[in-house]
Amino acid sequence: MRILEIIEKKRDGLALTAKEIQQFVQAYMAGEIPDYQAAALLMAIFIRGMNHEETVALTDALVHSGEILDFSASGRLVADKHSTGGVGDKTTLVLLPLAAAAGVTIAKMSGRGLGHTGGTIDKLAAIPGFRTNLTQEEFLAQVDELGVALTGQTPHLTPADGQLYALRDVTATVDSIPLIASSVMSKKIASGAQSIVLDVKMGSGAFMRDLEGARELARTMTAIGTALGRRTTAFITAMEQPLGRTVGNHLEVVEAFETLHGRGPADLTELVLTLAAEMLLAGSLASSHEEALAKLNTLLEDGSALEMMRRFIAAQGGDPAVVDEPARLGTPCYAREVRAVTSGYVTRLDARKVGQTAVLLGAGRERKDAEIDLLAGIKLHKKIGDYVEQGDLLAEIFTGTEEKLPAAAAEITAAYEFAAQKPAAKPLIIERFAADKL
Repeated sequence: MRILEIIEKKRDGLALTAKEIQQFVQAYMAGEIPDYQAAALLMAIFIRGMNHEETVALTDALVHSGEILDFSASGRLVADKHSTGGVGDKTTLVLLPLAAAAGVTIAKMSGRGLGHTGGTIDKLAAIPGFRTNLTQEEFLAQVDELGVALTGQTPHLTPADGQLYALRDVTATVDSIPLIASSVMSKKIASGAQSIVLDVKMGSGAFMRDLEGARELARTMTAIGTALGRRTTAFITAMEQPLGRTVGNHLEVVEAFETLHGRGPADLTELVLTLAAEMLLAGSLASSHEEALAKLNTLLEDGSALEMMRRFIAAQGGDPAVVDEPARLGTPCYAREVRAVTSGYVTRLDARKVGQTAVLLGAGRERKDAEIDLLAGIKLHKKIGDYVEQGDLLAEIFTGTEEKLPAAAAEITAAYEFAAQKPAAKPLIIERFAADKL
């Protein structure tokens, strides 16, 4: 293999073979290809794209660049869920204990947040003692014993993806659907998932701003998973406004507990139930969507999902008492109310602006090495479709740095728009993609 020939081939818009892609990944990991040539190939892919066969081959090569977890000896169908990231997206915190209580086996690896979308690892850090740095042995054992475990991403799985992503990050080649899809799916497959449910966010607060881009990403990831022998389903879900009513790690954990108590916001509850039902169907734990929903609602009502959350937290070293006493998570140092400057129906609540305000308050990070204020965040009292009078409470903002409050309050005010007429309701679940609908 000559890397120059591969670069030229992709530069000219020709398809690479699976062997060429595999050899490139292996040679790059062995240090035989310098960064500048790897970057040239990434840029050629960014501009020219990849077809289905190329994208599958790249995913497979990334999977086999490191360790692959294998749960086949347990006899269980192991499931995983991935979200492309959104504002206030605490779905995983509710989904894991609920699905596990229904009999789904879940082995999940999660990452930290960067920018205006929060990471699950950061949210769980708000729970005293909760460990997200499980060893591989601890991770496998907990999946076997409890049926659910979550850990941070490990460099031993898909190391080629980690190195190539770092290169993409500094060469303006991140926003490529084949590269995004292969990166996401390689980690899911290497971590042992046999059933994968994907939540592709679409809207102002999402990576994908428009429907066509979201469709392409959902379709591509579903096709990769299917081609590599995993039952894969993707949903496109709305992210024009934040999910639920809280943004920020501590606040989102509390809202997750409320949802498990059966008192959660309607949009978060709907999304969790939709994704969990898909997991039940994949694992033959329900014969229809309606049966799956009925089973899940029963687990919320009778406290089974809540008890699984307590067991899950305890298994990972955390204090399970926080489920029933969220005040144990702490109290923010400074708070301010944001009130409406006009009357009318809320017609817009810009999710991106809300997410960026959360970062300003300290709830997110702009650099990978930045510290997070776990108690900082935003509580939304009004969302799209709600009517407000001038002076009504729109939101509360929280931070550990008092000086950040005025600018954050101004940003939240600017995130809202109002009109005299109530806006038409839009669906949260926009589309579903599965192997039979590609």
